[in-house]
Amino acid sequence: MTGYAPGEVAQRTGLTVDTLRYYEREGLVGPIARSAGGQRRYDEDDVAWIGLVTCLRDAGLGIAELRRFTDLLRTEAGAADRVAFLRARRAELEEQAERILAAVRVLDGKIAHYAQGSGDGTAHGPTPGPPAPGAAATVAG
Repeated sequence: MTGYAPGEVAQRTGLTVDTLRYYEREGLVGPIARSAGGQRRYDEDDVAWIGLVTCLRDAGLGIAELRRFTDLLRTEAGAADRVAFLRARRAELEEQAERILAAVRVLDGKIAHYAQGSGDGTAHGPTPGPPAPGAAATVAG
């Protein structure tokens, strides 16, 4: 039987063998074919799917959400259900990206402020945190 051994897949995907096994136990990948000796053998489709699961995981989806998406693909769910699921996750990522960009702007302002030597921390009081979601990012001393 051809295919990739777990160690090869771990190296190609940047995951550990334990993570690959965990994803299989959770039903996120597989079932993975086995050699005559019982060793897991991954094919290109398995590796591609692991890449997608890893991307979605990196995007913040939890195991339950990944399991839900996998179920949508493995059942008779229509494309509309899959699209709705992905659009909802995308909207969440957009909101998170906006919050992160607001925080980056605040940090950039603070860096510029302190780099000019005008902020020794004694005259301005505490440094405010990032703005509330949807608020304009203003940088105070």
